[in-house]
Amino acid sequence: MPRPKSDFEQLHPCDFYTPEELLDADRMYTVYEIARLLQELDPDAELEAGTEDILLDWAIPWVMNNAEDLVVAEPTAEDEPGYYGLKTDEER
Repeated sequence: MPRPKSDFEQLHPCDFYTPEELLDADRMYTVYEIARLLQELDPDAELEAGTEDILLDWAIPWVMNNAEDLVVAEPTAEDEPGYYGLKTDEER
């Protein structure tokens, strides 16, 4: 059920990092690592499963919204996620 804005003590701008601000050009990241980076956490930070699920709710749309600036690599194993990286000028 939607809630009135007046129910909240503070409202924040909905700003997200650009791919260039978030990712190193020479690295590839899983969506789980991107989710952590979007929250200013270390990409290897240990998280509870429920917390990770919530972070993925932010990361997946971010990846989709920034797809034209990203490259994708296949997972290294069938039970692992794929990898995303910043598209360089040579890859455009």
